[in-house]
Amino acid sequence: MTTPRAQLSRPPLERMLRIHDELRRGALVNCTKLVKSLEVCRKTIVRDIAFMRDRLDLPIDYDAGIQAYRYTHPVNSFPTVQVTEGELLALLVAQRALEQYRGTPFHRQLEIAFDKLAGGLRDKISFTPADELRAVSFKNMGVAKADLTTFNALSGAVLRLNEVEFDYRKPGAPKAERRRVRPYHLAHRENLWYLVAYDLKRNKPLTFALPRITQVVVTKDHFEKPDDFSPETFFASALGVLGGDGDFLVVIRFTPEVADLVREREWHESQEKRELPDGGMELRLRLGALAEIERWVLGWGAGAEVVKPAALRDKIRATVAALTATYRS
Repeated sequence: MTTPRAQLSRPPLERMLRIHDELRRGALVNCTKLVKSLEVCRKTIVRDIAFMRDRLDLPIDYDAGIQAYRYTHPVNSFPTVQVTEGELLALLVAQRALEQYRGTPFHRQLEIAFDKLAGGLRDKISFTPADELRAVSFKNMGVAKADLTTFNALSGAVLRLNEVEFDYRKPGAPKAERRRVRPYHLAHRENLWYLVAYDLKRNKPLTFALPRITQVVVTKDHFEKPDDFSPETFFASALGVLGGDGDFLVVIRFTPEVADLVREREWHESQEKRELPDGGMELRLRLGALAEIERWVLGWGAGAEVVKPAALRDKIRATVAALTATYRS
């Protein structure tokens, strides 16, 4: 059966880009030639050219002397993007934020995408990213350096759903251990890349920090990712990265000196804040594990006091005692 001609016509943007390319290189552009090359009717060509002239402000003029359309002055790029001043600032901020992806395959692809967007704006706006980007900056402490070979291998395995083997050394362990996993997801959290994967030996999904992964081998064994897996659910009980099977109600009181700093951020989806009469604040969280919250509380020094659970209060007390012994001498 023959497909109707209308179903084979190119999308409007593709047609207009073809017309733009012909006009930019100075070719003889008229309806007769465009109807033949683009395989659409004359009315469609006239409508496309009118849109380019009236809506995109391209300098198209019909020259009766040569019976063809032409650009009245040079056009460097096709204005496919229309943005407001606020959207432009957001674009600048996004470009600056690309730095956190440096060292991963995403960085180059995002740079290319940004350059394409910026290229479509330069005929409309005085736009010089190198100068404008001085208006915003980003600084992340302790940014990890991702090994590109490891990242490429794992990201490919996540997309193709292939089991992976690698050596993994846990913090403080004397040597690495060979693991075989089913990779579900790559997450960038706390300035570090993590692999969420089902550990076949331990029979549960775990997180693996990419800088601790070496000797990656992507196998040919395919697996099916559970339909109910989602990174949002997996990390729901974690303050940062480390979740758990527990259900801890964590209550922390902050002195007025540090309470404002705590108020300024969203720390966890479950957080509840209660103002105290002295200007301090009480923060309540629902977490699945206590290791990360212990380190976080210690970071506030004497400005934070754990009220509950008792297990976390005991851990803080033991750590403070150990610190006192360390610094006593």
